Amino acid sequence: MIFNEHLNLIGRHAFLSASSYHWINYDDEKIDRTYVSALAARRGTDIHAFAHEAIRLGIKMGKVKTTLNQYVNDAIGYKMAPEQVLRFSDNCFGTPDAISFRKNLLRIHDLKTGVTQTKETQLEIYAAMFCLEYGVKPHTIKIELRIYQNDEVRVYDGDPDVIVHFMDRIISADKRVNEIKKEALL
Repeated sequence: MIFNEHLNLIGRHAFLSASSYHWINYDDEKIDRTYVSALAARRGTDIHAFAHEAIRLGIKMGKVKTTLNQYVNDAIGYKMAPEQVLRFSDNCFGTPDAISFRKNLLRIHDLKTGVTQTKETQLEIYAAMFCLEYGVKPHTIKIELRIYQNDEVRVYDGDPDVIVHFMDRIISADKRVNEIKKEALL
């Protein structure tokens, strides 16, 4: 048999796929909710890509106090790097939405497109990764963390003790994962 070629579908994933088969038992309302949620996630990814390009190109948004406009304009104003990968190890790395470090001030901004309230923990972990990668001691710098969500900006002063705790946790968890990897090779 000669199978049909669907070249436009290679590398893509269907919403109603066999590998994510739980939808087969969903009622119509659950399919609606799940699909709308998937659309929102895709829209969030697209908004992040748009914001990344606007920041990279230095294109400011209108002065309307929307989440996206405030995030892009602040990142440009503070001369932040968008989507900069931070790496402690192959087991522990991540990409903050925007980051800068100058004059002993670490800024990390996070753009949230969903409506569920978030916490600053993710940003604190990014700060810990930054300090580990670049050999910076959290108690010797100022750390400002911002979450942009629901047309508001929440600003947090990074607590050096929390950052040190997360650094220690990253180091110990990374060591453990490496031990497991070694054992798996035996």
